[in-house]
Amino acid sequence: MKIISWNVNGIRAVIKKGFLDFMDEYDPDIICIQETKAHEEQVELELEKYPYKYWNSAEKKGYSSTAIFSKVKPLAVAKDMNIAKHDNEGRVITLEFKDYYLVTVYTPNSKRDLSRLPYRQTEWDVDFLNFVKSLEESKPVIFCGDLNVAHTELDLANPQSNKTTKSRPGNAGYTDEERASFDNIIDAGFIDTFREYHEGNGHYSWWSYMAGARARNVGWRIDYFCISPTLKPNMTNAYILPEVMGSDHCPIVLEMD
Repeated sequence: MKIISWNVNGIRAVIKKGFLDFMDEYDPDIICIQETKAHEEQVELELEKYPYKYWNSAEKKGYSSTAIFSKVKPLAVAKDMNIAKHDNEGRVITLEFKDYYLVTVYTPNSKRDLSRLPYRQTEWDVDFLNFVKSLEESKPVIFCGDLNVAHTELDLANPQSNKTTKSRPGNAGYTDEERASFDNIIDAGFIDTFREYHEGNGHYSWWSYMAGARARNVGWRIDYFCISPTLKPNMTNAYILPEVMGSDHCPIVLEMD
């Protein structure tokens, strides 16, 4: 089983940049997409291998939103977390399969001025972790997507200039508060799958469009596959596809038996 997660930064844009060729070449069993920035009826997309397509679109058109395309029919599908204050931006889709739940998530960005950090830290991050832990009470969970946080100094090229200090709050995606929220995910037992196979820095999934950051690999690892510990024996690989263009993010991959 190969599952891919990709923040495409606009599905209509990435379709014009080779998305169908990518799907043919990498041939995932399931692809989880974040930031589609579209409603289903706005997208022309022929994917014959993927009869099971699920979209969760934000009320605001052209904003946020997620999708999952699967070769395998799930037992059940759910959108959002059933929490009204979170459920109008199309950020979560859950598929139930026989042996696990698969959740894709597009975590809210704290914004450059950190104006959304309190909501992100004290509401969204808490409720999302509770959501996946509640699913885990009945079967193991795989969740994936753009979590909008670099967990440790190994997960971004320039940790010193982005971290929280006494004189500045830190940059969005690397504040102490956001990193602590990811600590909570790990403390709750979930496994950051990429780190089971790869050490050190230089492994990134997002690069700014500015200053040739991608060519210089000045990036951040903010896209993740996290799994329940009971699924660890089934995991066979986890990796990043930095060579795949089309978005400011690149796809990430989880392979399971």
